[in-house]
Amino acid sequence: MNPLQLFRRVAVAEAITWGLLLVGMFLKYVTKTTDLGVTVFGMLHGVVFLAYCTTTVLVWVDQRWTVGRGVLGLFSSIPPFLTLWFDRRAERQGALGTIWRLRTEPAASWPERVAGWLIGRPVRGLFVGLAAVAALTVVALVAGPGN
Repeated sequence: MNPLQLFRRVAVAEAITWGLLLVGMFLKYVTKTTDLGVTVFGMLHGVVFLAYCTTTVLVWVDQRWTVGRGVLGLFSSIPPFLTLWFDRRAERQGALGTIWRLRTEPAASWPERVAGWLIGRPVRGLFVGLAAVAALTVVALVAGPGN
């Protein structure tokens, strides 16, 4: 999977889970019928949000985004559906390539060395990414509003 495909899939998933969470919030706060949607879709959205942020940082490093573009990519996960806009904008501007740069170019910094290792070993990289998202989810649950 190339950077464009990975980023797009995670950006779309983030937008979908935002939509599901908004439906859950409508059911809980407007119709006052159930809070199950917020419970289930809130957790799902939280996990996908973390996956989006993790993916954004990986693509940011690999594609050599500017700090402004990287921060905008991360910020786009906050308002509902903005990840879709950012994905299309980044593609139009040539910021989402179809090859992983760090597979063919040497790393110039420690973030690039880490990203290059993850990209060069996709199965291990996937497990590291999943472990990072799981660890961040646990931290969010422990530090969350219920405590």
